[in-house]
Amino acid sequence: MPPVRPARPEDIPALLAVLNPIITRGGTTAIETPLSEAELAAWCFGAPRAACCFVALDPGGAPMAFQVLDRDPALPAGWADIGTFARREPRIRGAGTALFGATRDAARATGLHAINATIRADNAGGLAFYESLGFETYRVKPAVPLRDGTPVDRILKRYPLV
Repeated sequence: MPPVRPARPEDIPALLAVLNPIITRGGTTAIETPLSEAELAAWCFGAPRAACCFVALDPGGAPMAFQVLDRDPALPAGWADIGTFARREPRIRGAGTALFGATRDAARATGLHAINATIRADNAGGLAFYESLGFETYRVKPAVPLRDGTPVDRILKRYPLV
C-alpha cells in the first residue's frame, strides 16, 4: 500500500490535478464543475467543517489520491461526509484502503460517531469501494437531477465509528 500522510496546504495544486480531471470526465462524482484552489483548500482545511484530509503518495512522493471528511450540518450530529479521489493513470492499488485507515482513525480521535458516503447510483466502482470498507446502505435519494437534468439516484452509506 502507498504511504499516507495528512494533507498540507501546499498539496492543493496536486490534489486539483487529481480531482478536476475526474469532475471533467464525469460519471463518478456528484461534483459537476471543477474546483478552484481556494474552494478545495476550504473543503480540505476550512474550519469548522473540515474534519481531516489525507493524501496517498506515489513512489516519487507526490500526492496521487486523497480523502477528505467534511462536517456537513445537514447530517446528524457527530457525522461527517467522506470523499475519495484517486488519479486514473498511473493507478496505484491500495490507495483508497490506506487512506481510509488514516481517515477512520482520525474520525474516531475527533469524536465522530459515523461517516456518511453519498454515491451516485451509476458509480459502480464507488459503491463497491465503500462496501468493501464496511459501509452499509441506509437510504436512497431517488432521481436527484444532474446539472443537465438527468436524474440519478444517490445511495447513502454509513460507516459506524462507535
